Amino acid sequence: MKAMTGGCLCGRVRYTIDAEPVHSGICHCQHCQRYTGSAFEPFMIFPRNAVRLEGTLKSFGLRSDRGGIVFYQFCPNCGSGVTNASEADPGIVVVLAGTLDDPSRFNPTAELFCGRAQAWLRLDGQRHRFPGMPS
Repeated sequence: MKAMTGGCLCGRVRYTIDAEPVHSGICHCQHCQRYTGSAFEPFMIFPRNAVRLEGTLKSFGLRSDRGGIVFYQFCPNCGSGVTNASEADPGIVVVLAGTLDDPSRFNPTAELFCGRAQAWLRLDGQRHRFPGMPS
């Protein structure tokens, strides 16, 4: 398996990932919409020990719909969102697919919070669709 690499817009934060994603998808929740400044957040979930980070991320914590704190992590220089982390599952890291050097490596298999998707958005594909967060 070839490592995945990526980073923020200005290049001060870089990462290398030596694993395939445990999950990948698209989240339509309002937090993800605001965090990315877009209609959704394309994400991949990896074991924390598979992600090697170079540079420093700033973090902002916000209570999720499920009750735990989600830490939105971004470059303090350019503001690019790079990762998310959850206090509920410290063994994983969520990587924003838009930060990949090779975005073709992203293959979303699910859509979350479809009940909050923008009405004008039409995504095609054979993904599992959930009205909220699957349990």
